[in-house]
Amino acid sequence: MDIASGKKEKITSMTGSNDVSLAPNEKYIAVLHSYSNKPWELYLQPTKAGAKPQQITFKAQSNEFKSYPWRDPEVITFTASDGAKVYTRVYKPTNPHPNKPAVLFVHGAGYLQNAHKWWSSYFREYMFNNLLADNGYYVMDIDYRGSAGYGRDWRTGIYRHMGGKDLSDHVDAVKYMVDNYGINPNHVGLYGGSYGGFMALMAMFTKPDVFSAGAALRPVTDWANYNHGYTSNILNEPYADSLAYYRSSPIYFAKGLKGDLLICHGMVDVNVHFQDAVKLSQRLIELGKDSWELAGYPMEDHAFTEPSSWTDEYKRIFKLFERVLKK
Repeated sequence: MDIASGKKEKITSMTGSNDVSLAPNEKYIAVLHSYSNKPWELYLQPTKAGAKPQQITFKAQSNEFKSYPWRDPEVITFTASDGAKVYTRVYKPTNPHPNKPAVLFVHGAGYLQNAHKWWSSYFREYMFNNLLADNGYYVMDIDYRGSAGYGRDWRTGIYRHMGGKDLSDHVDAVKYMVDNYGINPNHVGLYGGSYGGFMALMAMFTKPDVFSAGAALRPVTDWANYNHGYTSNILNEPYADSLAYYRSSPIYFAKGLKGDLLICHGMVDVNVHFQDAVKLSQRLIELGKDSWELAGYPMEDHAFTEPSSWTDEYKRIFKLFERVLKK
């Protein structure tokens, strides 16, 4: 922008995310750029309108990575049952399976944003979603209620009820896929880690007629066990708002399980403690449920570090969906 006239000129033109640093002489900008299917790389560009950026690093894309046609997921919106507009990424299969199965990936953190056009921090899930689409699944990844970037009302939409509007957004996403892509409503699964794992449990326990299979990875099962600084901002405190904790904790709704559930949890998790998975396992045993399994990872924390653990986890998720959603 020219300070004297106020006239603005657009300098950057690459779609996606552009993290810009200005050179001391102000003649060049360095742009750290990524796109939905292209990892972060560094570009150099003169600071004048119409100048073309020149890519100067190529470290992120190996020949093996470039040999695969990574999908550019479409970012669309659908209308939730309460009239809210929900943003989502969509991965469409080139050859849909005859049973028209679908999977929802539920991002973690609660407050995070993932329906965008740059390289996701969930790059493993991005690649897994491509694998699912290759095998005939429709996949959606929504910025449900509570996600970042959509204003105060969106962020506070889960106040005193996690697994409320954030879950109904996923139910509405299934309806959208049924109406627009013709997916089979009896062949829908979901998976996610941390908050996404919690959401997978709430979906399987409280919406068992919508979701036939779910993979809950490192999930919170009882919010009274979790980080006070995070949870108290949303649910207040257990002694002061026991109703909020009750209706937001999956362990109290485990009786509703009908479909097939996979739980994966690192045994040295210092974020969501392994005790959550143990407590839920005992509850499922007491209820006589037999359509679930727990995979414990003895050497893993909240975010896995060993490639063998990641491989094992995603093989289990894929086998679950193949067995349940395509039958």
